[in-house]
Amino acid sequence: MASRANDYSPLPLAHEDNAPTSLYNAPRSQGPSGSSFSIPAVDRDGAPYTDEIGIPLGAQPRFLGQALYDDANADVRTSIATSHNMYPSSGRVSASTEDSIYNPYADGSYHDEPGFFVGEQPMRRSNKRRSAYASSKSRRKKRIFLGVGALILVLVVIGIVLYFTVFKKKSTSGNSGSSNTSSSNNTGSSPQSKVAIVTGGDGSTVTAEDGTTFTYTNPYGGNWYWDINDPFNNGARAQSWSPGLNETFNFGVDKIRGVNIGGWLVTEPFIVPGLYQTVQASAPSDIQVVDEHTLLQAGGQSALEDHYKTFITEQDFMQIAAAGLNFVRIPLGYWAIEVLDGEGFLPKTSWTYFLKAIQWARKYGLRINLDLHALPGSQNGWNHSGRLGSYNVLFGPMGIANAQRSLDYVRILAEFISQPEYKDIVVMFGITNEPQGTAITQNVLARYYLQAYNNVRLASGIGQGNGPFVSLHDGFLGTAQWKGFLPNSDRVSLDMHPYLCFQGQSADPITQRKDQPCDAWGAEFNNTMTSFGFVVAGEFSNAVVDCGLYVNGVGLGTRFEGTYHLDGDHPNLGDCATDWLDWEHWNDTTKAAYKTFAKSSMDALQNWFFWTWKIGNSTAGRVEAPHWSYQLGLQEGWMPTDPREAVGQCGNKSPFNGPLSAWQTGGAGAGAIPTDVSNALAWPPPSIVFAGGVTSPANALPTYAPAGSPMTLPGPAITPASGEPSATKSVDVGSGWANVHDTAGMMQPLQGCSYLDPWIGSSVSPPSPLCTNPAAARAAAMAESAPVVTERPLARR
Repeated sequence: MASRANDYSPLPLAHEDNAPTSLYNAPRSQGPSGSSFSIPAVDRDGAPYTDEIGIPLGAQPRFLGQALYDDANADVRTSIATSHNMYPSSGRVSASTEDSIYNPYADGSYHDEPGFFVGEQPMRRSNKRRSAYASSKSRRKKRIFLGVGALILVLVVIGIVLYFTVFKKKSTSGNSGSSNTSSSNNTGSSPQSKVAIVTGGDGSTVTAEDGTTFTYTNPYGGNWYWDINDPFNNGARAQSWSPGLNETFNFGVDKIRGVNIGGWLVTEPFIVPGLYQTVQASAPSDIQVVDEHTLLQAGGQSALEDHYKTFITEQDFMQIAAAGLNFVRIPLGYWAIEVLDGEGFLPKTSWTYFLKAIQWARKYGLRINLDLHALPGSQNGWNHSGRLGSYNVLFGPMGIANAQRSLDYVRILAEFISQPEYKDIVVMFGITNEPQGTAITQNVLARYYLQAYNNVRLASGIGQGNGPFVSLHDGFLGTAQWKGFLPNSDRVSLDMHPYLCFQGQSADPITQRKDQPCDAWGAEFNNTMTSFGFVVAGEFSNAVVDCGLYVNGVGLGTRFEGTYHLDGDHPNLGDCATDWLDWEHWNDTTKAAYKTFAKSSMDALQNWFFWTWKIGNSTAGRVEAPHWSYQLGLQEGWMPTDPREAVGQCGNKSPFNGPLSAWQTGGAGAGAIPTDVSNALAWPPPSIVFAGGVTSPANALPTYAPAGSPMTLPGPAITPASGEPSATKSVDVGSGWANVHDTAGMMQPLQGCSYLDPWIGSSVSPPSPLCTNPAAARAAAMAESAPVVTERPLARR
């Protein structure tokens, strides 16, 4: 595992709660008169005090800072002592985002720093004129020198006391103030560095990672925060009503109002149709581009990388916070970690963009639900698992081996996000998206879930809120089937994806269906919060029919038009293009009905993530699945601009308002799963199901052995935006591994044993003989013949 760089302490912010939002707009300094702390005009003998060239010093203040605190109505200004800032040498400073503003320190006048230079000469309290007097006055001269010396000593003492008790204290208090600087090496003679603005509210100017600037627009009291010298500072807040990242999010009390960033790091044809259409246009004639696997087979690697760079940017994260949302759910494929030979996915590239997502979420106060969306072999056979076709996780001849690899990837991701640098941003972890539980069977899926849960808790430690909430999809089995699952487990939530559009189709317009979510989901979600624990709608949309380009897949048709036949025949109920997709011509009544439908969904689900934030244009230049785009709905007026408008839409007089039980939130009893439950759900399962309901004992199937070295994921490269000050501190981005005591090897093939393609299909028989090496065969049989109880995870040390 990689070693960590030197740690560092964050630079103090020069601000108070009522300070200006930028050091560029500090008020001008007070004048030198009127202070109760001043040097007398003359000494006791009537001789004027003068400076180095004989000019009388007059009533020049000796430490103006005290006067500022004596007079509550005085104009406050930030001193060099309190801010540690360095200013340009001209009389005015400028920034790319602000007009030039007066710099009170650049005109060669008084400064309240001991030893501060005026021009080329240091400011001193000396009197050379009196040194020219005759020797007959030596006793008077001695008294003068003693008096001046005593005065200087008093000044130094007062300056030191005020600096450490008032100004330094103020300069180091708080993290959410106005600004900071990139350096504090002020020598007094030649100010060098520009001020780096590190935070701001509505209307402030943000410098993006790529060096561009844009206006931060957030009417809900949020603030952004980014300091290259303190890149893991959690000073941002999405909205005034959402806990800041440096505060506790109380699950079950604070509401998750989130959106998925679908189609970005795991592509889907209906979310980014233009990408798929463009690659298809130049693909070999024998390849139909229907998923990410075929996209790459058709030569779409550079197109995919361009998509990563452009489809979602930093501004999207700002806009999500500005929409009143406080969470993002980000799908990630296993290929972000590794790809084995012949699997055909783009390895590790998407991970670098997930690291950007963490940085952007931190900058704008958003929390992340990391969703492991695609597993080796596919857990559901759908195009968004990376490869359309069969599903081979916990199902079929490679079902155990693929699950073993998947559990390794859960462990690797958990180790990364459980590190101190990331745990307050990535606070939920969906360990597997939409597994086909109805075919896999709940017993087998439950065993996998317990082992994955243990992998996460081994990385993060049990109790005290360590590590992320573990999110378990219901596997399409329904909430009732999971009642009482994993009692006393430490922070486990149930993930539901309630959609209306894939059920029975209806020609009823949206104006007649706007309250349907309340009836369909409200009571179920409310009851599940009590019977199971924390339940979240990880996906839902505004779609009530399955119309939309590629919504069901490329070339598969729609149920509404009677052209989709994979789940039986459906009658033709109309024309999608004119009845549902002509969003450019929706009238106010239609838009209002969609907005009411969205609010009904939000209120019924209580904690939710809309699917999805953005739908890209097709090559026709328009969005052709409008019901799925939160961003488009905001722009066109059919999504609520403030999601709090949804509260009470369903008329629920007793919604679940928490709190969750102590063990559900990492408190007392968290992690103490009863032994009989653990025994009943031991891993691996004794058998799994094949196509047609045939079962096979696990020890007759290909399995891996923990013989490989654990992999670690790299942290981000912290680099300044173009034109911005460079970092002055070394940054520890984490080693990639939260728990050094988690040392088990990664799963690898056994020498002498046979394995099938991970996507082989569930109707193929396992290899026979399974292993030609007798020793390996015996080891595999012993390892898999009887399930073992998973050890309780160690607390992080």
